[in-house]
Amino acid sequence: MQAILASMKCAQVILDIQTQALDQAFSYRVPDGPTDPAGTPAKLEVGCSVLVPFGHRDAIGFVVCLEDVETERYLKPIKQVVSPSFFNQLGADCAQFMAERYIAPFSSCVRLFTPPGGVPKMKMIDGRWQILSAKSHEVDDRWVVRLPAADSFTPRKGATKQIAVLSALEQGDLKVADLVAEYGSVAQTLKSLEAKGVVRIEERRRFRGADQESTVFASRVKPAPVLTEGQREALAAIRESRRVAGGQAVVVDGVTGSGKTEVYLQAIADELADGRGAIVLVPEISLTPQTLARFRGRFGDTVAVLHSRMTPGERFDQWELIRSGLARVVVGARSALFAPLPNIGLIVIDEEHEGSYKQDQAPRYVTRDVAWWMAQHSNATLVLGSATPSIESLHYCQTDERWRKVEMPKRANGKPLPPISVVNMGSEFGGGNRSMFSKKLTRALFEELDAGHKVVLLLNQRGFAQFLLCRDCGFVPICDLCSTSLTYHERGNRIVCHHCGHEWTAPSTCPACGSPYLKKFGAGTQRVEDELRALLGEREVAIVRMDADTAVKKGDHQRLLEEFAQAGAAVLLGTQMIAKGLDFDEVTLVGVINADTMLKLPDFRASERTFDLLSQVAGRCGRADLPGRVIVQTYSPDDVAIRAAATYDRERFLAHELRLRKGLGYPPYVRLVNVLAWGRDESKVQALGHELFAGLNNALAKAGEEAWTVFPPTPCVLGRLKGVWRYHILIKAPVSANAQLDVLLGFFRNRKPTPEVNLAVDVDPVSLL
Repeated sequence: MQAILASMKCAQVILDIQTQALDQAFSYRVPDGPTDPAGTPAKLEVGCSVLVPFGHRDAIGFVVCLEDVETERYLKPIKQVVSPSFFNQLGADCAQFMAERYIAPFSSCVRLFTPPGGVPKMKMIDGRWQILSAKSHEVDDRWVVRLPAADSFTPRKGATKQIAVLSALEQGDLKVADLVAEYGSVAQTLKSLEAKGVVRIEERRRFRGADQESTVFASRVKPAPVLTEGQREALAAIRESRRVAGGQAVVVDGVTGSGKTEVYLQAIADELADGRGAIVLVPEISLTPQTLARFRGRFGDTVAVLHSRMTPGERFDQWELIRSGLARVVVGARSALFAPLPNIGLIVIDEEHEGSYKQDQAPRYVTRDVAWWMAQHSNATLVLGSATPSIESLHYCQTDERWRKVEMPKRANGKPLPPISVVNMGSEFGGGNRSMFSKKLTRALFEELDAGHKVVLLLNQRGFAQFLLCRDCGFVPICDLCSTSLTYHERGNRIVCHHCGHEWTAPSTCPACGSPYLKKFGAGTQRVEDELRALLGEREVAIVRMDADTAVKKGDHQRLLEEFAQAGAAVLLGTQMIAKGLDFDEVTLVGVINADTMLKLPDFRASERTFDLLSQVAGRCGRADLPGRVIVQTYSPDDVAIRAAATYDRERFLAHELRLRKGLGYPPYVRLVNVLAWGRDESKVQALGHELFAGLNNALAKAGEEAWTVFPPTPCVLGRLKGVWRYHILIKAPVSANAQLDVLLGFFRNRKPTPEVNLAVDVDPVSLL
């Protein structure tokens, strides 16, 4: 008997259930005349969230494809359309690309393209699955509009509120809430005036987070300044890339203070003039207020902002503002890349070397690589700006003809970069100085503060990764196989390599010089602040500490910066968050308390991060008329990263670093995958690690992938955190696996979850800590 084919419209739906077991699109029939939950006819498009039957329950899903098919199968119909479209086909394709590249649940990738708090959810209530409304909604304000009839209307004698309201409305429309704030209860007054046809009361959409601020900036839009030679060359490179279809990337390699932001602004102006939009990403949400001021100062209220410290309602409204087309420039942190901006012409990633551009939970994407995919599929230009471009971006410029680099080697104001002095703290210790402040830094502090200037002190640390350091000669135990520092574990008095798993008993004296001063290294900002106050004595100097303890709440970062700016002689003491984006004319000294705490981290990027941080923090001083200077304290004064940073010699650093990475097998010459397992029972975590190690090797052997290397499971640097044991397996793959890691994708999607042990796959990790 011949099968009967039925022609129908079919929707591919990704269920909003984040598990690898359901990580595929399911086919549903599009009913004739789809409706919303209220029974009203609704338009079904790619990007809509829908209610579909799944097994013995209903589920929320996202439409990722619509197609006409002929099939003999029975397809269940979509029950309801529960939201308008959140993303287009490009967004759906990008989510699929991310799910495959980063071995992540498809649903978690799709979620990136939806409004914060704007998606309904399913929840079991009283034994039944029910739809919960979205947490974030549109908010309307009531506005009062003065009508032409008001010109000939005369309020009755004594109607003082009517007179006051009409007088106020002569200046323009007003919110009811503003009238209430000024005149008290006006409900009866407005009702009377509306009945007489003198005013009209209407509902208007309010966009939270963009009320007065955007209006202020729109009223004083600033003209573009004259560009320097370096800025003109960078802008010309971007304009040339815009003329090439298919997507191009430009790395703007500009020293701190070279005026990269102005280049972005003028490139965006080109896109707006052509009817296209732009996305600008910044590395930390703390930088967004400063960046936003620059962009709104140029483009007014066409700028929207998205970052995680906004309330869900504010982010929802900004998201809607972008989708509506009212905002054509999006400024924000990493997640702003997925804003619903139509017709993207330019994507800018400022400070592109920053590790914060790597997502630390599923999907663990690299912002640069997803932005590059978007640029290629949108015929857009990707601009990556930094004073210290990442090694991967520089490698792309050398190996991919679609990438180019343009240099801006001079500051926009013509001022020279400050000289950097390196102080050997081993010599200081040997000379009897037990303070964390060298004699040279102490003298410089007194000189600059006594002159009424400002000082920035950087404590470059990661408190959890402890290592041993000899305070006499600067020796740090290093793994011979991996060229990374060994982490000290008090339990068992061991030093361990967290890449290959080798371990040794911690020596009681320095193997290099025999000194007994081989100790755990590091000090917190609170201790540095206490010693600094004791050092400064009776001097009236403001000390502003900025770290994870003092910059906690929304607005803390800006408040602390304003406190530093308003003071006279002052010291800003902080961690990495102060190393970039700060621009104070009065800062004449930058001191790095200890450069070793990042340099000796057990991570292959430790040298690159140290070089980047020293180069970035040096740019915080001498930016105006007052000259600046930088003092770096270290027990490793001859390390290439420190010496190269001190002389602004990146080529010297890259030559050494790339030679090491090629020999040891690290990016950009290989691709890394870090498989993480964690749980409360260490034996079960270890067992899963060994099971995965064997399974991965078998899968790679069957696929004939002989060039891959899988390392045995080892404890993470943070081996136990809040009662949870953490292990990882490191995989090295050839760069030829650049497009997809198909073997790993199939392996992890087909395996069943392990009870009581969690598993995560981090493709292209930026840190192995």
